[in-house]
Amino acid sequence: MSSKSTTDIDATGAADHPSRSDGFVRGASELIGGPLGDHATALDRPAGRESRFWTAARIVLALACLTLALHWVQKSPCQDGAWQNNVQYTRMCYTDVLALYYAEGLNEGKVPYRDHPVEYPVLTGYFMGALGLPVHALGVDNPEINQGRWAYNLNALVLSALAVATVAVILSLRRRRPWDAALFALAPALFLTATVNWDLLAVGLGAFGLLAWARRHPAVAGILLGLAGAAKMWPLFVLGPILVLALRAGRLRAGLTAVGTAIVTVVAVNLPVALPYADNWGRFFELNTTRPIDWGTLWYIGRYLDGKINTGDPGSMGPFEWLNGNIPTLNWISYALFGLACLGVAALALRAPRRPRLAQLAFLVVAAFLIFSKVWSQQFVLWLLPLVVLARPKWGAFIAWQVAEIGYFAAFYGELLGSATGRPVFPEGVFVLAATLRLGTVVLLCVLVVKEILHPERDAVRKTYADDPDGGVLDGAPDVPWLARLRRRHRSEETSPKFDPTPA
Repeated sequence: MSSKSTTDIDATGAADHPSRSDGFVRGASELIGGPLGDHATALDRPAGRESRFWTAARIVLALACLTLALHWVQKSPCQDGAWQNNVQYTRMCYTDVLALYYAEGLNEGKVPYRDHPVEYPVLTGYFMGALGLPVHALGVDNPEINQGRWAYNLNALVLSALAVATVAVILSLRRRRPWDAALFALAPALFLTATVNWDLLAVGLGAFGLLAWARRHPAVAGILLGLAGAAKMWPLFVLGPILVLALRAGRLRAGLTAVGTAIVTVVAVNLPVALPYADNWGRFFELNTTRPIDWGTLWYIGRYLDGKINTGDPGSMGPFEWLNGNIPTLNWISYALFGLACLGVAALALRAPRRPRLAQLAFLVVAAFLIFSKVWSQQFVLWLLPLVVLARPKWGAFIAWQVAEIGYFAAFYGELLGSATGRPVFPEGVFVLAATLRLGTVVLLCVLVVKEILHPERDAVRKTYADDPDGGVLDGAPDVPWLARLRRRHRSEETSPKFDPTPA
């Protein structure tokens, strides 16, 4: 263990600043006079030593609020719900939050699952009802109000609060590196997609689950990750890395506690709906089992390439096009590829020269799910945002990824507008290129994270912290003896002289 304090400052007494530690930011800072100097006092001190109001953490929280306020302005053309002349596409302001207030019958007072099937996991359905039904009741007593606008704004307020809470969690996990949270707070993806759907519900709950694990409360972490998984499935994937890392560190009891409480939580949240309203509850699983290849996915790119290499024979069909007509096979291939990726991450976790950090493995698993999934909606980028900030807080590749997400966002709305009007806005290849760049930048981030796992001396977080600030009971724990012996044996075999059968 390092002699550094595990509170909020490094050995010099100052919080980390990206202009000093991040190569990309350090280079860019030369345009405005260079990195923060050794005698700077305004923004690089921890909150406890800062005499000014505007500490680094408060600035980052304010930036998050600004981003979310600008997002609300960007969505404002759609808030009246009229959506004439395809304004939701031309102004890029479409949101499921408003569209499904009507489509799910909330404006008529229908209770999710009881009165209407819902295409989302149960906690999201509960959330929709908890905010939407009071708006309907208010509209019954006040028919002059625009229910859709009220419903959107109430949802936007709560979802924005969850986004700010997520920033606060990142700040709490990175007290020595408060500027890392600015990656999340200033992310264009947050500005563009924050309230497109209810994904920030799962993001916020998942972030608190990671915080509980970091604070050595595995049961609470399991409950929170279970709640997050009952809102969107992806937070449950974080349990795999927790279990593998707990195995390597000999803390299996804590890992099993988190997994067990998460499973119990998911079951407890689902049962009140699954038992009395099984058909309506099963709509989520039915939709995800039967839906074909969706826009912007690896499989969609493959279908486009199928068309480009087609021989011209009307009877010929490329493999991706064939898969789109054979959904069960597509499902199994997608699941198998994701499963193989998870096995690869587990092997990496056990074979790496130093135990990886939890956020690194969590990011790789969730990214693998998106890469191989047949559905990759525009707002799914929010799943990766907190994980990549915790896994690899470096600005260069992050900015490249966000630029690709902006390009995909614009191309996606062009595709939507072309589909609605029957007049393509641009050639299909433009959208496929944008999807390919988005996919490619996520793969690049995965490669960079893997490289830092294999070469932990390149890990920016480990230059500030002794081990894993998100690790909880794993932080600072040695490897189990049998695994340490096995890894030493592998290293000795790899470095020992090989027998050369060639005669001298």
